[in-house]
Amino acid sequence: MRLLHISDTHINHAGAPNRHGVDTTESLRRMLTDVRHLTDLGAVVVSGDLADSGAPEEYAVVRDLVGAFARERGIPVFCTTGNHDERTAFAKALGSGHLDSAGRDRADARFVSPEGESAAASTVDGHRIITLDSLVPGKVYGYLGAAQLAWLRELLRTPAPHGTTVVLHHPPVALDNALQKALGLGNPADLADAVRGSDVRLILCGHFHVQLMGFLESVPVWVTPGVYNRIDLTGPPDTGRAVRGASATLVDLGSPHGPLFHTLHARDPRAGETISELDEAQITDVVAREGYK
Repeated sequence: MRLLHISDTHINHAGAPNRHGVDTTESLRRMLTDVRHLTDLGAVVVSGDLADSGAPEEYAVVRDLVGAFARERGIPVFCTTGNHDERTAFAKALGSGHLDSAGRDRADARFVSPEGESAAASTVDGHRIITLDSLVPGKVYGYLGAAQLAWLRELLRTPAPHGTTVVLHHPPVALDNALQKALGLGNPADLADAVRGSDVRLILCGHFHVQLMGFLESVPVWVTPGVYNRIDLTGPPDTGRAVRGASATLVDLGSPHGPLFHTLHARDPRAGETISELDEAQITDVVAREGYK
């Protein structure tokens, strides 16, 4: 099975360019238009930060645009929450986040923790996809609560015919990068413990706005660059630079050499233009204020 993995659409409910001059709705349209010729897709996965402010109108844009793309191909869509998302508005527009090609909720299993975390699982052609909720309201970093992880462990006790893909927003791996280390998943060891010895073949994430691959235990972790922008790591050390350019990933689960990943970039004559920069002092401040403690 092949997946289109997108993340960090950051839709702006105003329907206009955001404070950095990027029209995020247009970025999503551009990305979906430029991948229209991909064949044999089995699902679309959206790994969080669908919205920028969490307004209901923002989820409607993602539902309508991604839903239309999926409907034309007769494939499901699987979404989960990121730090910019708001759970009530997300659920009102997208239910469990697991939608069939007609936009109906199709989750085979769903879990809601006492803290409000919402996870779900579905199986498509023998491939199980589990979305986890790493959102910590008011925080940039992510965390998976004990009850959600217990639900995951119980689910994984029964393997799927072709294995399991886990989707969450906050990566459990990071480069030697201050922002990534501070703002990723706060408890990666707990997730590692939950998937150890299971049929989990792949973990898909977003949040960092870069393409990045690592391993959690023996499980490949893939971080897809964002639809809104990407982070350019070629700048001076201890600085951060965001540039224009909508990206996504084609994930091939069916290859004998898989999972395989191919990064897709929307055609944009302004791709690569700087839209925001953080200097060393600003990064130090963000880490101190927003980092997992």
